[in-house]
Amino acid sequence: MKNISLAEDTISKDEMDSLADWLKTYPRLTKGPLTEEFEEAWSQKLGVKHSVFVNSGSSANLLMLYTLIESGEIKVGDKVIVPAISWATDLAPVIQLGLVPILCDVDPENLGVCPKHLEEVVAEHNPKVLLLVSVLGLVPNMPLLKGICDNNNIILLEDVCESLGSKWNGKTLGTFGLMSSFSLYFGHHLSTIEGGMVCTNDTETYHLLKSIRSHGWGREYPEGERKALESKYNVDEFNSLFTFYNVGFNIRATDLQAFIGISQLKKWDYVCATRSNNFKTYLSALPDGIWKPTIDSRSYISNFAYPLITPNRDRIRERLTAEGIECRPLISGSMSKQPMYTKNYSNTNTYEVAEKIHREGMYLPNHQHLSEEDVIRICDIIKDEI
Repeated sequence: MKNISLAEDTISKDEMDSLADWLKTYPRLTKGPLTEEFEEAWSQKLGVKHSVFVNSGSSANLLMLYTLIESGEIKVGDKVIVPAISWATDLAPVIQLGLVPILCDVDPENLGVCPKHLEEVVAEHNPKVLLLVSVLGLVPNMPLLKGICDNNNIILLEDVCESLGSKWNGKTLGTFGLMSSFSLYFGHHLSTIEGGMVCTNDTETYHLLKSIRSHGWGREYPEGERKALESKYNVDEFNSLFTFYNVGFNIRATDLQAFIGISQLKKWDYVCATRSNNFKTYLSALPDGIWKPTIDSRSYISNFAYPLITPNRDRIRERLTAEGIECRPLISGSMSKQPMYTKNYSNTNTYEVAEKIHREGMYLPNHQHLSEEDVIRICDIIKDEI
């Protein structure tokens, strides 16, 4: 029997050959016109006004949060809600930027933040931001969670790194909050080798995102806004393009990556549909009695990997590994158990669902090369070990 990998690259041999031919034309490789073309095409496909291409999904999360600080929307010491089931690069930038992470347990039905616990956390901590993670492409009740944020003056940011193409009632994830982040790393829905995207419908936020991405440079602002800044800060024309109005980073991506990204966009619909169909096969082929996510009829799941939660996890994992089928912990388990959190914060709270996932959770392969037969084979092995 063939081995089944957890994830596979979406960049094909034809795309690599095309990239090699393009490189022979000696094009500009750093950020340039292809980056702008890719950003515009991404925005159109997602259905947002603006997108900013960066060097990773991790940088995308960092950029979103720091833009809120630089804009004055939040300040050092403010509290940010982070789901207990998330990833290191959801928690890390909160800590790095001097913000205070407040963990929230997850919903046992869809692994998004638990609405009930969210309301309790909001009442106790008065947070300024919710960094909402759509886990493995599953879709939480977006209107409900956004309503809690709106009613409490909480800024909603979306981490959609695992959920490209997932929708609530026809509206694509990544279009609900002030900003959203995407990953374009190997094994994700689409890849630019390394890369990420920040998206927004707010034009002022967009201009600030672009400036902070590139050192805080004034040259990233449109001419009218740049002229206003020159006047405000008494900057002469000679120094204008080398004036820094914000404290920024260098987290730019390149035109080389954008070249790949433009090609990858052609696969968006196919990749999402394949992952969605595989997810449906998992749901139907796995036995009754084992935990399965609850799928709201208003949601469309473009699944990153299939979540399995069972007390028989370790036995199933050993059998799958012996059969050449790759698996891993469900994201990274509960962030409340990670040393990066525990060595910085003393927290005696219990996150019941997240801790169960930490003990019993794993995820199973799903990618564009996985066939229905592959999924059924995986499910048959699990049936034998339940």
